[in-house]
Amino acid sequence: MYNTSEYNLPDIDLLKKKSNQFLIWIPDKVYIVLGASNNRNDALYMDKVISDNITVLKRPSGGQSVMLTPNNIIIAAVFFDKNTLHPKDVFQHINQLIISTIENTGMQNLSMMGISDIAISGKKILGSAIYRSKEALLYHAVLNLGEPSATFSKYLKHPSKEPDYRNGRSHSEFVTSLREKGYTESSHHLENVLSRSFEKSFGL
Repeated sequence: MYNTSEYNLPDIDLLKKKSNQFLIWIPDKVYIVLGASNNRNDALYMDKVISDNITVLKRPSGGQSVMLTPNNIIIAAVFFDKNTLHPKDVFQHINQLIISTIENTGMQNLSMMGISDIAISGKKILGSAIYRSKEALLYHAVLNLGEPSATFSKYLKHPSKEPDYRNGRSHSEFVTSLREKGYTESSHHLENVLSRSFEKSFGL
């Protein structure tokens, strides 16, 4: 029997902190993360998941299923200040910070799309979700640096819910990467650039 595990990746530990913090990291392997309301049989091509021994986790936050790979950068932040706990404001603040940081590397045509995505020229490069506890709000996002869209099509079925701007497009038509759009620096370079921007924003 194939087991789905509780979400246990590094950013969940941010909820143990007692002050506003962030974490930017690169996955060590491929993971599939189900949203809180997702059922793996409805969301995934389980025969391929099992065949390729992909680890499946279920996160406490909403949104649709996502893939995390070593070609992604994961961006997470936790807020304990009651004045910042409105999800819409957090999505706006963090996603705009990410957009401005990437644009400073020379990339263009980035924008917020849907509820909490970032896109380049109408194609998705980042999806994000929020988990809210009594004390804190955890934002986490997957930024696609260089994973081919064919990977997502292989394992993820078309989501049961989608943002308006997707317009029924398949994963291969809807998702792109920074590399596909011309970004040439290494993943660790972008990780460091993002970390510096977040350190400044968080006053760390």
